[in-house]
Amino acid sequence: MKLYRRNFLKAGMAIAAGVAFKPFKSWSNINSLPSDAITKPIVISTWRFGINANADAWEILREKGRALDAVEKGVQRVEANPDERSVGYGGRPDRDGNVTLDACIMDEKANIGSVACLKHIKHPISVARAVMEKSPHVMLVGEGALQFALHHGFPKENLLTNTSEKEWREWLKSSDYQPVVNIENHDTIGMIALDIHGNLSGACTTSGMAYKMHGRVGDSPIIGAGLYVDNEVGAAVATGHGEEIIRVVGSHLVVEQMRHGKSPQAACESAVRLILEKFKLREKDYSTTQIGFIALNKSGEFGSYCLQKGFNFAVFDEKNGNRLLDAGFLVK
Repeated sequence: MKLYRRNFLKAGMAIAAGVAFKPFKSWSNINSLPSDAITKPIVISTWRFGINANADAWEILREKGRALDAVEKGVQRVEANPDERSVGYGGRPDRDGNVTLDACIMDEKANIGSVACLKHIKHPISVARAVMEKSPHVMLVGEGALQFALHHGFPKENLLTNTSEKEWREWLKSSDYQPVVNIENHDTIGMIALDIHGNLSGACTTSGMAYKMHGRVGDSPIIGAGLYVDNEVGAAVATGHGEEIIRVVGSHLVVEQMRHGKSPQAACESAVRLILEKFKLREKDYSTTQIGFIALNKSGEFGSYCLQKGFNFAVFDEKNGNRLLDAGFLVK
């Protein structure tokens, strides 16, 4: 009787252990889907400037190029445009007059690179990729990031344009830091792509909040907050008030929601609702805050959602072309 009981307990423990440590399977098997059910290639990016960024990324994707190359090229278009005042060259400076840039990049193999508080380099996304491919680290900041960039041949440039400098000097008269929803809050070009080979990559780059404190870093260069890619599941990127996105590790949250069966749209909605809950928990005013997510899964399904009305995003695929869409929003 004792022997039977001991063997029964051992069997029960083995079954329990098997349940506890059974490897988690992805939400779907991309290889089991019919080819006509998968939309690829496809690229999706944040805000109206995503239209032009998508067009550049598509040049690589349509030639069966790699998603990583596509997202880097796509966001470079916005980084180099001085008329886009929240990214790269021409971006609004911090309160001390410094244009500081943040960026990160992630590929289908979970390789990552990031730079933060980088000065004088027009394309921080390419420096982030160099960190990923040419250094033993995943993130460099400030003077160290600049030294690394110069060592690898990136030219040193003045990123503060006359227009941005004039606006900054006008702001100094009051130094009143009150960001406006969907204007100074839309501070990021984020892009994710699924290439013809079925691989995902993403990029995120920004000059951050206008007139921020010197040294402030938001979510954009932080893997898991501003950007996350899991090639078995999907990818997500965030935009808006970075402090709130960091608080919930937003992009990773969206991807994990997809891993557990949610569509990209439902996953984005879940993340935005959680952010609003955190505001209420802290009894903080969210009326001047915008948060937006875009997401893409392995079958080419996409979704987007934001806190308040006004966030839009661009999508480019072969069937429907390049178009700008308005995201759904939580706060009515």
